[in-house]
Amino acid sequence: MTKEKNEKSFEESLEKLEEIVKKLESGDTPLDEAISKFNEAMSLAKLCDEKLKKAETSLTKIVNENGSLEDFKIEGN
Repeated sequence: MTKEKNEKSFEESLEKLEEIVKKLESGDTPLDEAISKFNEAMSLAKLCDEKLKKAETSLTKIVNENGSLEDFKIEGN
């Protein structure tokens, strides 16, 4: 399988992150498992952050008539 098929969507990653946080907040998780879950949560948080930054970057671009990309800027008066 390719990396893209194995990679979770933003929504799936965020949902998993929320599940982990709830489990850790319950206080019923053994220390070793809590550490493992914390590390998994940090990886998911990083993945979500990267996806948001990528989306933000692509949403702030505009396609010119010649097909080139340019940063979208709103000119002030």
